[in-house]
Amino acid sequence: MNRTILRRLSANAYSLRIPRKNFAASKAYSSIPACPSHEHEEKQGLTNDVQQYDVAIVGGGMVGMALACSLASMPLTKQLNVAIIDSNPALQGKLLINKEDPPDPRVSTVTPATISLFKDVGAWEYVLQLRHASFDTMQVWDYTGLGYTRYDARHINKESLGCVVENKVLHHALLSSIQNTELQKTIYPYKLTSMVIHPNSASTRVDSTSSTMALDNRRNLAKLELSDGSSLYAKLVVGSDGGKSHVRELAGFKTTGWSYPQNAIICTVQHTVENSYAWQRFLPAGPIALLPIGDNYSNIVWTMSPKEASERNSMNEDDFVKALNYALDYGYGPHPKSSLLGDGNMFSWLRADATSSAKESFEVPPKVVKLASARMVFPLSLKHANDYASKRVALIGDAAHTVHPLAGQGVNLGFGDAFALSRIIAEGIAVGTDIGEVSLLKKYEAERKPENIMMMAVLDGFQKAYSIDFGPLNILRAAAFNGAHYISPLKRSIISYASGEKKLSLFS
Repeated sequence: MNRTILRRLSANAYSLRIPRKNFAASKAYSSIPACPSHEHEEKQGLTNDVQQYDVAIVGGGMVGMALACSLASMPLTKQLNVAIIDSNPALQGKLLINKEDPPDPRVSTVTPATISLFKDVGAWEYVLQLRHASFDTMQVWDYTGLGYTRYDARHINKESLGCVVENKVLHHALLSSIQNTELQKTIYPYKLTSMVIHPNSASTRVDSTSSTMALDNRRNLAKLELSDGSSLYAKLVVGSDGGKSHVRELAGFKTTGWSYPQNAIICTVQHTVENSYAWQRFLPAGPIALLPIGDNYSNIVWTMSPKEASERNSMNEDDFVKALNYALDYGYGPHPKSSLLGDGNMFSWLRADATSSAKESFEVPPKVVKLASARMVFPLSLKHANDYASKRVALIGDAAHTVHPLAGQGVNLGFGDAFALSRIIAEGIAVGTDIGEVSLLKKYEAERKPENIMMMAVLDGFQKAYSIDFGPLNILRAAAFNGAHYISPLKRSIISYASGEKKLSLFS
């Protein structure tokens, strides 16, 4: 367990909604068609005409839209008035996804826990209509040939370990799901430029017919100014605007983190046969993952030094494909044998089955025959906000934490944040608490922060353990692989934790 990261990361009455007179502002897109009234036009430019919302979501990507969908799905929150602030053109019109096109290299591996949440808000049915690839088996091995392990969904009585989906498909599914809900939402296709929150504000119940009291009440809210010059007020501002979050910066949240001496290359590749497994091999410079995406396509996530990434990104396609197959098959070291520790009989008393089935044997991944997309390179880092919440502000997703892509857990942590925050908001409404009160938002932080820190520590520990090529350490790593392969209770715990089914109680 990486205790260093744990120490560093760990150190650090609901007011009545004022109904809007116009559901569609002149400079915003809304799913509720409405024409500005004559009264609105006369008041244009006056302070009293600035729109007011219950929740302003800054960042309408996958995690931000997951929050909106979750709010729309619950009885206590579906009547909320929500602003979504994002200049992404995908939010302004229906995204056209051509099933005949090769998959986009930007994908996510969603866990069974995340899939369950998507089903709850009605989004998963839209994913199923488009390309996706569930997998029930994952093989992980070391380049030294000393050890490997295979994880199977049947070990935890599940149909799959996860599902690989293009990010644009997940985003489209969330957008489609929210269209038929009662949630009053307005999309502002602009960027946030400034945010003002009065520190000594107190929640106040107001008469929505009194303009004087309405103006006074706005002093209790967060004021957001956008890049087009318009402004809006909100009881709660949610920063879901990524690793370089402007909301986090404007709210003054401090962060802890570091950059890894690694870059990742991602791309889509093609096989002659369909790939149905997830594969990950640990190489001297970092892991390489081959993930199924359907229709004889797979996604590559290859971690290496920045220098190597630059060199491989500039290779011609034939040379890069050769390098891929070398890394996934016979390069750097031999294929693992049955076990560093013999046939694993020393663990037989801990195994649920008496013998290993053929499905437990080491296999070679399907050969890559061609590239099906451009290669993309991005730097890797770890960053964690010391706080997730303050007065009228909460952070979710990459705005709160960014992790190494080692196990594809980043977006799953973000989705967990979104659904947890929506539930906390509903709990606040149920007892009449102002949804922007820090005491309420800190409940969200208390729920999510320990879980996120634990996952970040595990991933950081793996990254550090596999960044050193040293004989004795190689043997210890191989022993860990074989332990995970042959000790059934340990294997089940690892699978359950990685799939989001349970917390890592061993270290809590």
